[in-house]
Amino acid sequence: MISSDARSDVVGKVPQVTLAFWAIKLLATTVGETGGDALSMTLGLGYGIASLVYVAFFGIALATQIGSKRYHPLAYWAVVVATTTVGTTASDYLDRTVGLGYIRSSILLFCGVLAVLLLWRRVEGRIAFQHIATRREEAFYWVTILVSNTLGTALGDFVATTTGLGFEGGALVFAGLLALVAAAYVRLKTIPASVLFWAAYVLTRPLGATLGDTLTKPHAEGGLALGRISSSLMIAGLMVLGIVLASRKQLPRKAPAAS
Repeated sequence: MISSDARSDVVGKVPQVTLAFWAIKLLATTVGETGGDALSMTLGLGYGIASLVYVAFFGIALATQIGSKRYHPLAYWAVVVATTTVGTTASDYLDRTVGLGYIRSSILLFCGVLAVLLLWRRVEGRIAFQHIATRREEAFYWVTILVSNTLGTALGDFVATTTGLGFEGGALVFAGLLALVAAAYVRLKTIPASVLFWAAYVLTRPLGATLGDTLTKPHAEGGLALGRISSSLMIAGLMVLGIVLASRKQLPRKAPAAS
């Protein structure tokens, strides 16, 4: 049983899951790809140093989010963007610097996501995505997001590069898989909503990654050859606009009654 006092510390600190949520999440994953590549490639810091920079950004953003008493849209989405940038550089580091390759790193990270979710279920008795009730659940929530966004980067690179589908083809594959998850949510009420949520959360990352690469990769690699920094700023601007518009419609949510 969780007391109402314990719930009041963190409940209401995650946004409502609406179409606006998924649109902003997709922008966050896309800017994570272009922003991660901007630091590691355009500015020439390399995957290791870029990962450390974004890990520091993630730590600051997460501390701000956990330290808050209620949902702050910019703080919440800053952590999401931080996980996507860390995911981009960390995945590239595993794939290319360490030499695991896309297939092995994807399998490793997929197992990592499953392990976190299974541990979450075992410890808390449920896997949540709304009404996060304790700080321990909040920790599981953000670890799952961090690992899933790292997995999504590896999956996006695998489908676009290893299979030869290219970035546009990869984007179509992941958009199709997301459509199947949405259809399952509407049609198959027997599948737990938390399972479908986290499946969609994982899939939006490679979709954003392939879209980001489509924008910034050179023409020879099937991209539009747009600048990584300018693309990141443009996408970030759209994301902030979406957050502002969505937050105006979202009313504060109270904690569910303690059981």
